[in-house]
Amino acid sequence: MQRHFSSTLRGLKLKATPKRLAILDLLAREPVYLSPEEVWHRLKGDFCAIGLPTVYRNLEELAAGEVISTVIHPNRQLYYFHCTNRSHHHHFICIACRRVEDVEACALDGIEREVGERIGGRVLSHIVQVNGLCRECAAVGGAGKG
Repeated sequence: MQRHFSSTLRGLKLKATPKRLAILDLLAREPVYLSPEEVWHRLKGDFCAIGLPTVYRNLEELAAGEVISTVIHPNRQLYYFHCTNRSHHHHFICIACRRVEDVEACALDGIEREVGERIGGRVLSHIVQVNGLCRECAAVGGAGKG
């Protein structure tokens, strides 16, 4: 896995540092989104010196390069998730168990038409994230502990 990440990082003109590779490896193994603090706590035992600012900076660089996805939680904190789906899609976020699922539907065509015709503008990018409860959490009455 790290060899694949090394070439991905080189493509972004980022060095494949041990810390950056460890962050990617950790996120790739997790089926749920993680906060920068969670990433830092899990990695600080593996590195003599890894600071929280280093984790934040690396997560931001990796998200900017679209190697990882940013999750905007209703609590207004940013979380991160490794998504392997490279096609255009969005995410369903379970706010109880923190699982992330791909959503293939996108209403961008209608939005672009509205922006172009009514507003006279042009869409350059968009972000769609659907927050809710997955089937399992909804069945047990989950209330958003993530």
